[in-house]
Amino acid sequence: MELTEKKLIQDIVGGDKAAFKKLYDIHFNQGMRTAIAITRDREVAKDALQETFIRVYRNLSSYDENQPFEPWFYRILINECNRLLKKEAKMKQLVQVQKTEVIHSDYGKKEEYDDLYEAIQSLKDMYRHPLILKYLKGFTERDIAICLEINMNTIKTRLLKGREKLRKLLSEKRGGQDV
Repeated sequence: MELTEKKLIQDIVGGDKAAFKKLYDIHFNQGMRTAIAITRDREVAKDALQETFIRVYRNLSSYDENQPFEPWFYRILINECNRLLKKEAKMKQLVQVQKTEVIHSDYGKKEEYDDLYEAIQSLKDMYRHPLILKYLKGFTERDIAICLEINMNTIKTRLLKGREKLRKLLSEKRGGQDV
């Protein structure tokens, strides 16, 4: 963890609300992108991220400063996304998920981006979540294992199988051409 982030956390625990605003600003954009990728719904993602920051604020005093902050933060975020999705699913018998922008980046043609987005979203969560954390967030396998509370070898296997499934889906989408 960066020294400045460690200092921010100490300041927040000490009651400094401006320090929490700085921590919020540091993690908001990537947190929102990750939440959208997981929930597939911008409004649910906003709620999940808001609840995540509330939980971070309330539980920061129990955070172990010897551990990296981001995996702890993203574990809370993923749990919130999943909790809200379950809650929403109970309220509505069939949830219609909206296609939203995940990232503003240069994937090339919009059609290719749409194909990739659809392929990622069609994966089971057990493959989708590690892929999102690895390739959209840049987490190491160790950080993903901490975040998802899963053995690192399991993460490596899920990343491998997830990539294989993505490759197959994209190949089928493009008429059997390798990607």
